[in-house]
Amino acid sequence: MKKKISWRVKMVLLMLVAVVGAIAVTWVLNRTFLEDYYLYSKMNMLDSVFREVRSVVLEAEERAIEKEDSQPEEESLKGFLIEELESSQGAGEQRIVLKLSDAQKLELDVQAIRNDVSILVAQNAQSLYYTSTNRSPDTMFYMLDRIMPDFYPGQKAEFNAYQKIKTVDNIYDIYESYDMRTKTTSIELVWTEPESGAYVLIRTSLESLQANADIANKFLAYAGIVVALLVSAGVFFATKSFVRPVEELSGIAKRMSNLDFNAKYEVRSNDEIGELGHSINLLSEKLEDTISDLKSANNQLQRDIEQKVQVDEMRKEFLSNVTHELKTPIALIQGYAEGLKDNISEDAESREFYCDVIIDEASKMNKMVKKLLTLNQIESGNDMVELERFDITALIKSVLESSEILIKQKDIRVQFEYTEPAEVWADEYMMEEVVTNYLTNAIHHAAMEKVIDIRVIHQGKNVRVSVFNTGSPIPEEDIDKIWIKFYKVDKARTREYGGSGIGLSIVKAIMESHNQPFGVINHSNGVEFWFELEANIEI
Repeated sequence: MKKKISWRVKMVLLMLVAVVGAIAVTWVLNRTFLEDYYLYSKMNMLDSVFREVRSVVLEAEERAIEKEDSQPEEESLKGFLIEELESSQGAGEQRIVLKLSDAQKLELDVQAIRNDVSILVAQNAQSLYYTSTNRSPDTMFYMLDRIMPDFYPGQKAEFNAYQKIKTVDNIYDIYESYDMRTKTTSIELVWTEPESGAYVLIRTSLESLQANADIANKFLAYAGIVVALLVSAGVFFATKSFVRPVEELSGIAKRMSNLDFNAKYEVRSNDEIGELGHSINLLSEKLEDTISDLKSANNQLQRDIEQKVQVDEMRKEFLSNVTHELKTPIALIQGYAEGLKDNISEDAESREFYCDVIIDEASKMNKMVKKLLTLNQIESGNDMVELERFDITALIKSVLESSEILIKQKDIRVQFEYTEPAEVWADEYMMEEVVTNYLTNAIHHAAMEKVIDIRVIHQGKNVRVSVFNTGSPIPEEDIDKIWIKFYKVDKARTREYGGSGIGLSIVKAIMESHNQPFGVINHSNGVEFWFELEANIEI
């Protein structure tokens, strides 16, 4: 048999696999694409910084041109505009001389610090601006010289290796630079302004990018373990509220499998669980009704089979017993009636006595006939057993209340202290007849202490009801015969209280129609009659 794994554990494992899988995929993506993404982000950042720097250079160039136009030609040649440089052909050339204001330098400082880049703005191998993060502008010049050898004649940055990555819109170039001395890699943006001959170099290190990627991956691995544990614990406790109703429904389903339909699910939510609980409640009710019908049909089928065999014998026995029982009261009625007719006794008191005997015997015959009709209905199968679930404790209390006057007249003490409900499956009307016959029999035979003790006992799937009365035990030779119609152990006493010997026969017929056990037990101080009924019905 496979080991049971709870739904709760499965949910935790599923969530754990999902979290670990998501973290693993993220870790692989980081290892594979994070550096490329960082490089892409860095290049976008360089482009953004470049546009700010470019606007500063163009603004300085525009201001220089405006200042040139506002000065006399001879002054502009001396001060701000023109610088004589010797070309390779020996002829002089004139260039605009740029200057950056303190506000512009501050703006470039902000860009450099905010984006963690080094910026160099130069013209004619002269530094107009460089970030304070550089040891000197010479380092930046070396870089420019490596990229553009003619920019800074006589200087070679032999310790750097360059590789152009891309050219953007024919405006600027981006290089990857490797410093052989420090073993560091960086990317650099280079732009030349043709009008003024200015150069801009923007540089950022890739070493921090690579280190950050490694750190991020390590942190993700460690954090993933912690997150997986926390998520597992959280799911384990969070699923308690989901698992509880499922476990409750499972318990109800198990009880239903044992044909116990008392349990009902209390619908507390308007979701799938609530709908399932409502459906199980409906199923329980329908199963209870169906099983009741099936049990009734099953009992009826068994009775029908037996009925065909016994019907002829029952008729013969019935006629024989009825004839025997009616002989005595008929003879008495006939004799006293003839006496009245012949005026054997002329006084009024005697005639009244004769009439009382006739009425009493006729009443006994009437009761006997009614009981015989009831018995005949049960034994012939015309009185179909209607199985239903009811409380046998409440039924016993009802019978006791009906017999209260007779009990007090006989000065009998009844003991019945069972107050808990005892649900059973049977025909309630017939069971009332059984309890009434047992109680009536106990009342008429109670002697000595005159105690009647009624008990309801649970025995596994059955409930046993016993009625005990103090008095003389039944002779052993008569115990098996008391269930026979018209059989009387003490004929004189039975005759005294008007018994016909049919009550216990009715009990037998009813219990056999239910296919349930019944019997009698002798005790040293009395007699106990009992019967059993099913508490949990089985088909």
